[in-house]
Amino acid sequence: MPTRQERIEGGLYGLLIGDALGVPYEFHPPAQIPELALIEFEPPPGFLRAHNGVPPGTWSDDGSHALCLLASLLYQGTLEIEDLGRRLVNWYELGYMAVEYEVFDVGVQTREALANVRAGVPAAQAGPSGERENGNGSLMRVLPLALWHQGDDAALARDAMLQSRVTHGHMRSQVCCALYCLWARRTLEGSANAWADAVATFRALYPEGMEERNELEWSVRPDSPDTGRGSGYVVDCLRSARDCVAVGPYERVVKAAIALGHDTDTTAAVAGGIAGLRDGIQAIPERWRRALRGQELVQPMLAQLLARQA
Repeated sequence: MPTRQERIEGGLYGLLIGDALGVPYEFHPPAQIPELALIEFEPPPGFLRAHNGVPPGTWSDDGSHALCLLASLLYQGTLEIEDLGRRLVNWYELGYMAVEYEVFDVGVQTREALANVRAGVPAAQAGPSGERENGNGSLMRVLPLALWHQGDDAALARDAMLQSRVTHGHMRSQVCCALYCLWARRTLEGSANAWADAVATFRALYPEGMEERNELEWSVRPDSPDTGRGSGYVVDCLRSARDCVAVGPYERVVKAAIALGHDTDTTAAVAGGIAGLRDGIQAIPERWRRALRGQELVQPMLAQLLARQA
């Protein structure tokens, strides 16, 4: 069994590598995705890759946002969303936490939210909050919160929702972030059925009749057998990750995520983070760990994060 530190390292690298693996396959329908054996940082010859010109092994906005969140948590010692908002603006404008400062993938809703932050809107109110504004941009970055957090489940869920509001203010997005962090925590603890345990914890925290519980039961529907489709809708992204994590070890998980097509980098980042937590860093193929770019950004923060476990 992997140690707690190996799980934490696996979670962070699992997210970043899943993201980087999915980058060249983004926007393609499932029928155009190569067979599983051929899914690598470098797509097979003749594949019309997304983000042409981005070197293989480069994470996208998913990884950059996750590292912005981690850097903020480690520096502030708490979730300080004004600081998080400023760091996300610095990512967008200056390439902060992007590999070689290159920003190449920005969601429409995130762009609007960061313009709000830049204009002085409080970070907790910056994220658009309409029902049709439930992309997966806050879900994709939230895993470091679960790796860093030492509060109880209620505090973890509350902070997961709060960090969502910087870019994605609707309660549905907030609930998906909270459920994902509880899922990550149960995985880190070694639960044999981490998803079900996380759902049970969420229900205990938010009794029937509360807005959070209504979103869980009527929109997220965590007990639904419906399979994920790899889209950018936050509920579908979470459900896709749940399905992919169930298929086997880390490599199979992230390749299954990419095989769904569409929002391949985010699906693989969200699923890969959980699979890395479950399986530990040694379960992530060494060829991907060696080839991931930007590790000079990751290693100092990872060392700080692991030092908190001592």
